[in-house]
Amino acid sequence: MNFQKANNITGWFVFGVALLTYWLTMEETASYWDCGEFIAVSYKLQVPHPPGAPLFLLMGRIFSFLALGDVTKVAYWINFMSVLASAFTILFLFWSITLFGRKVMNLKNDAEITGANIWVLMGAGLVGSLAYTFSDSFWFSAVEAEVYAMSSFFTAFVVWGILKWDVIEDESKANRWLLLMAYMVGLSIGVHLLNLVALPALGLIYYFKKFKPSVWGIIATLAISGGLVLFINDFIVPGLPTLAGHFEVFFVNTLGLFFGSGALVFFLLVIGGLAYGIYATQKQGRVVLNTFLLATTFILIGYASYTTVLIRSNYDTLINENAPKDVMSFIRYLKREQYGSRPLLYGAYFTARPIDIKYGAPIYTKGKDKYEITDRKFSYVYEPGTETIFPRAWSSDQAQAYKNIMGLRTYKDAQGNEKTVQPTFAQNLSFMFQHQIGWMYMRYFMWNFVGRESDEQGADWLSPFGAVKEVPPALANNKGRNNFFMIPFALGLIGMFYQFVKDTKNFSVVALLFVMLGVAIVVYLNSPPTEPRERDYIYAGSYYAYAFWIGLAVIGLYELFTRLIKNGRVAAVTASLIGLTAPAIMAAEGWDDHNRSNRYFSVDSAHNYLNSCDPQAVIFTGGDNDTFPLWYAQEVEGERTDMRAVVLSYYNTDWYIEQTMRKAYESEPIPYTLTKHQYRQGGPNDYLMYADFKVKSIDAKEYIDLLSKDFAQLRDGDRNLVPSRVFTLNINKDDLRARGIIPARLDSLLVDQMQIRLLKGSLEKKRPGYSGFLSNQ
Repeated sequence: MNFQKANNITGWFVFGVALLTYWLTMEETASYWDCGEFIAVSYKLQVPHPPGAPLFLLMGRIFSFLALGDVTKVAYWINFMSVLASAFTILFLFWSITLFGRKVMNLKNDAEITGANIWVLMGAGLVGSLAYTFSDSFWFSAVEAEVYAMSSFFTAFVVWGILKWDVIEDESKANRWLLLMAYMVGLSIGVHLLNLVALPALGLIYYFKKFKPSVWGIIATLAISGGLVLFINDFIVPGLPTLAGHFEVFFVNTLGLFFGSGALVFFLLVIGGLAYGIYATQKQGRVVLNTFLLATTFILIGYASYTTVLIRSNYDTLINENAPKDVMSFIRYLKREQYGSRPLLYGAYFTARPIDIKYGAPIYTKGKDKYEITDRKFSYVYEPGTETIFPRAWSSDQAQAYKNIMGLRTYKDAQGNEKTVQPTFAQNLSFMFQHQIGWMYMRYFMWNFVGRESDEQGADWLSPFGAVKEVPPALANNKGRNNFFMIPFALGLIGMFYQFVKDTKNFSVVALLFVMLGVAIVVYLNSPPTEPRERDYIYAGSYYAYAFWIGLAVIGLYELFTRLIKNGRVAAVTASLIGLTAPAIMAAEGWDDHNRSNRYFSVDSAHNYLNSCDPQAVIFTGGDNDTFPLWYAQEVEGERTDMRAVVLSYYNTDWYIEQTMRKAYESEPIPYTLTKHQYRQGGPNDYLMYADFKVKSIDAKEYIDLLSKDFAQLRDGDRNLVPSRVFTLNINKDDLRARGIIPARLDSLLVDQMQIRLLKGSLEKKRPGYSGFLSNQ
């Protein structure tokens, strides 16, 4: 059997193993976190949280057809989409490992690959790809309806694609592979942007093929590759729509043309410019520039999946987050503006106190016949000396966590206020290395290749020595307690050293993949010290890169064994069998905690929540795990569509309050005292600041009535004020008794008036008190 046949057969065998593994362990309904949302919006092509994943939704919609009308099977088949994408990731990983293996063994032609070489290359591919198959983080994402499985597929495909391009000598045929990869990168934008981080490593492969390596050449390649990442991530994705927004405001507000005219002209100019550029560069024989323009075009074709967001949002789908119906709101959706931003290169420490506000660019909202300025972007101005380059300890919301981690002391200022000592720059960097990289990345890395204490939040990695220590039964019997005896980790170190010695150029490619998909993301995200959930899935691409080295360790062991064993095939099989101990122990240890078949708790609890409520009830939710299972139950399975799930975390936004004013299935609109205009973002009631009017208490209904009439005495500039810390609400006790909601044994505790106290210095729309006041119910 020749190499190509063996490579294809073994690759599809590994695909089958991964497919069967993930299918058997797949969750059969909607998991917690974003899965319920993604299944619901895929099923009816609605609009999820920013920045969306339109290609994922379109593919999910196609897979939902396999349910054949059985709504209880919709989640099953959309989950299966992740299973299939993950199995293909393993297939392309296998083929990529064998291509890297050929390079490290210096086997350029298929004719050179015979006998023992075929055996050892297949062994390397098997060991590396199966190790990644059973790795903790990738396995977790492979069995649920999340974007990370499909994102991994695109990463694996473009890495395999550049390696295929590398072995093609015909320039015209090779460039077709570059265009295919550009198209796949464009498509991946509609799933997740993590794929882009792999581009600098792919740039090195291009450079090593085209040029004689030099230090300055490598630096220039990395700079150009980094520029390509910025070109796609900053210029194409949000940049082109932002430019279209400038055209739109000019054409509509200045020239008086119809909505959409500016965006239409802009995109016609882009299409015309690309078409002319491709034609001219082909005529002039400028191959590199022509290829670049073609690649940009294919990226834009893939990126065009985002038109789904605009189209479906304008249909007023029931899940329509941010309501990106026009160019201006679409830009804010793409830029994830509702989540704020994190400082990367310069910013304030968490101890800094703002002393002023600096207003910036206007925020335009679509009005009746033009775009209106409803607010302005702003940033805080901080006290001198409280900002730094490369800020790592920045989030004032998590001040206590920073203090505990860095051991910062507190003191009292001249006014008696307790303050925290500002961290030094050395402490700032120490937090990055010890916590952000050490705890929030390396711990996850060790989970995947060394072992894990448990599946509890905050669990540490488990070494073979730690595994023998006596622990409480609850921890000892935890299904997530996995001990790999450091075998996968050790093999990776062997493969890393072997490739570094034997093939330094391609070692730099894998190493760059490993860093860019791991530590570089840590630095870019600049995460606060605590997160609502473990974030290991973000760095799965780094574990993918490490799997290359696990596979290449087989070739290193093979070359060692050939010094002792004269028969090459025996040496190859021996090295492969040793290597296979890694995925074997990972599968054995990880199966029970990754087997999510027969898990229905998330959806069962959603049904229970809904069915515990009266007809036309409103249930308030606070976050993802409160909300998304309810959305799934209502949108997919049609459970209790007479009810309304109101998400308090969205209630600060005008678009969401406006959506609650519309009928949703059998659920009647929620009535409000204030008008849509009066609760707009940036308006006088966006948030209400407390001011001491020396008023002991104020009737809540009277206060809302004053807000609805824009009572001048409550206004401070362009904002309304809260005149008292105590709101009162009169109670009709007879009505409550008639409703039967108060048990008889508690009747004596009924009062004539309810008092609601404002504990903070302001009142936001999302606070239960405010939302209750706004409604007539």
